[in-house]
Amino acid sequence: MIPRTSRPMRLPRLASALILLLSLAGPAASDDLAQVADPDPLGFSAARLARIAPWYQARFEAFPPSEGLVPGAVVVVAKAGKLAYLQAIGFQDRARTVPMQINSIFWIASMSKPVTSVAAMILVDDGRLDLDAPVARYLPELAEMQVGVRRTDASGRTEYGLEAPKRAMTVRDLLRHTSGLIYSELDFAYPAGGLADPDADAGIRMIHMLYGWKAVYRRDRTLADFVASLASLPLAHQPGEVHEYGWSVDVLGRVIEVASGQPLDQFLRARIFEPLRMVDTGFFVPKERLDRLVDAPMPERPPIWDVTTPPKLFAGGGGLVSTAPDYLRFCQMLLNGGELDGVRVLSPQAVKEMTTNALPETVRIFGGDEVGARAGTTFGLGFAIRTNPVSSWVPGGVGSFSWAGHWGTYFWIDPAEQLIGLQMIQATPGSKALLPAGINRLVYGALTASVPPERAAEPSPATSAR
Repeated sequence: MIPRTSRPMRLPRLASALILLLSLAGPAASDDLAQVADPDPLGFSAARLARIAPWYQARFEAFPPSEGLVPGAVVVVAKAGKLAYLQAIGFQDRARTVPMQINSIFWIASMSKPVTSVAAMILVDDGRLDLDAPVARYLPELAEMQVGVRRTDASGRTEYGLEAPKRAMTVRDLLRHTSGLIYSELDFAYPAGGLADPDADAGIRMIHMLYGWKAVYRRDRTLADFVASLASLPLAHQPGEVHEYGWSVDVLGRVIEVASGQPLDQFLRARIFEPLRMVDTGFFVPKERLDRLVDAPMPERPPIWDVTTPPKLFAGGGGLVSTAPDYLRFCQMLLNGGELDGVRVLSPQAVKEMTTNALPETVRIFGGDEVGARAGTTFGLGFAIRTNPVSSWVPGGVGSFSWAGHWGTYFWIDPAEQLIGLQMIQATPGSKALLPAGINRLVYGALTASVPPERAAEPSPATSAR
């Protein structure tokens, strides 16, 4: 029996969501229902899992929507291919009139990036994309991009100019954010406290501003238009030398279009969404499903993220909407080593490569709390990867991989525990209502045992062949 929400739900939609969730490890069966009713055999305390919904509800009551938080969430915990916890909490609208549903639809923002990264690796599996090929092989309009540099003359005067890249930007650089392509928004990618060198600080800020002025990133323009607008801009770093979060994955989306010969939305639908039965995931919400769209945390959606109408820009770095049931199936496919319900989406080798550290020690990391020493993580090909459980501000096993979205959606996958955690919320960045580590601590705090005995002897599905 699924834990009941505190609010009524529309039963047909709830039933549809449950059918999807209960088929994580295969077709739904009666023993699946027993597993859902009792999480104890999975190594969870039911009483401790029951603390999750009140924890969220307390924050929704303490922080009004004016604080930049829609007062609702959907939380899912799965372990060893079974559903341990599923709860819709609160409301999906800022006015607190529409109860949150298990299959409410969220803008998942940068949780789009792992999906686009998987799409690229599908093409690698197909032999149609080369990870170490220059991006210019697929996007020749970027062949002449230069690198912004700071120079100091004999008198000590500093000026900024351009130099040729030491090597070409590669597809691998796009996947691991070492391309030199950055965001225009400083609060997305700029290191807290700035850089140690004030001149370098000013130089990178200038490049951020250039991206804001000249990059054509609009829903009524295409990925091809966007990539063309980058051609005259400087790279912020030499390719391969610095990890800085930015527009790399949106450019990767255009690479996928060229390599596959399909628009990105069609490729994602044919190779990921339809095989995994991710029925509510895409670049906009159709009219007949708008009643399930969760409100923006501010009074209006920014035009670039008005997901109520079809876009021309298929933003692989941040444009997708999805639901908890859909994204859980995507996560379970990854935990299974690229396969779900007998359908293989990705090779086990590709999953292993994506979830292995891709940043050599010589790569500098510019960013916030998601990647680097404070987070105890490095980066693979599409995910942050847990490397140091001691220094991290969130619990979890070494080898866990994760990512989050701009409005608070978040997932992590822990292969050692065969565990998936998923939080779907909509909150403005920096909202004080939700502590970043809250859901992790609640889930790991509910564990009473490690991997079930019958699974403990098996090799990790993320690294083994099937």
